[in-house]
Amino acid sequence: MFIDQAQIWVKAGDGGHGCVSFRREKFIPKGGPDGGDGGHGGNVYFQAVENLDTLLDFAGKHHWQARNGQPGSGSNKSGASGEDLIIKVPPGTLLYDVDLDLLLKDLSEVGRKVRVCRGGRGGKGNKAFATSTNQTPRDAEPGKKGEERNIRLELKLIADVGLVGMPNAGKSTLISRCSAARPKIADYPFTTLEPVLGIVELSDFRRFVMADIPGLIEGAHAGAGLGHDFLRHIERTKILAHIIDIMPTGDSDPAKNYKAIRSELERHSKALAEKPEIVVANKIDLDPDGRTVQDLRAKLKNEVHPISAVTGEGIKELRELLWQQVKGLRG
Repeated sequence: MFIDQAQIWVKAGDGGHGCVSFRREKFIPKGGPDGGDGGHGGNVYFQAVENLDTLLDFAGKHHWQARNGQPGSGSNKSGASGEDLIIKVPPGTLLYDVDLDLLLKDLSEVGRKVRVCRGGRGGKGNKAFATSTNQTPRDAEPGKKGEERNIRLELKLIADVGLVGMPNAGKSTLISRCSAARPKIADYPFTTLEPVLGIVELSDFRRFVMADIPGLIEGAHAGAGLGHDFLRHIERTKILAHIIDIMPTGDSDPAKNYKAIRSELERHSKALAEKPEIVVANKIDLDPDGRTVQDLRAKLKNEVHPISAVTGEGIKELRELLWQQVKGLRG
């Protein structure tokens, strides 16, 4: 199951209380105060790690808490500090403070780590209050409370190439041809219900990440179809590969379908619409004389790369073209 949003409550550990104690040993009736300090509470961190691509771990667990510090004890023994809580999330996770409506951190890289709640400090034992005028203090500090927050997590997948297009344009078939990803493929709209990532392997140890996004339809930016929930996942991609079905069902016009999707991208985000785009005409096996592709080029007035995701025709050339574009943007 793909989960890309979650809201949780996180709390750092409380500090342990300081101890009131006096040294009592044989032949030393008045040994003085020896109460130890309480341990500090554990902090709460979020860290982006490899091999995670969903927020599924947060679907059934909404409370996350670090360990408390232990209280001090006699013989000047300090309490143990609470263990830090490190919450692992996929790269590309955004952390928001719900109550402040504030973006705390964008964990866009593997290994990036941020502390969101500081643990409470441990209280001082009575030994710390001993002075020349107060040699038998009976006071100790309580431990401080750890910080707590309501956190909203949003995942934006990180991929080099994002596949966009109408439902049944052939995006899932294409990513299965280019990578080891195995999305569900069927002859009805909205077969893909969640984004799918695939690693495209080329010769000479070249590789890039491709994302198959559920099909968009007109009105997606306003919530129509499935696109509204997943448009944000292509915001991080370097390149858009716009897949056009040149033989769509219902006798719709491929050029109009392309322009409708472009309109949805622009309405969702101007920055998204300005990303580099490669236009791909799919299903050329159904256009043996090439007239449909020629007509599409004339209407769109830009370069169109013909492929057949079913037969594999043009796939090798498209992969090389995508790699060259990705390589250039990686710097």
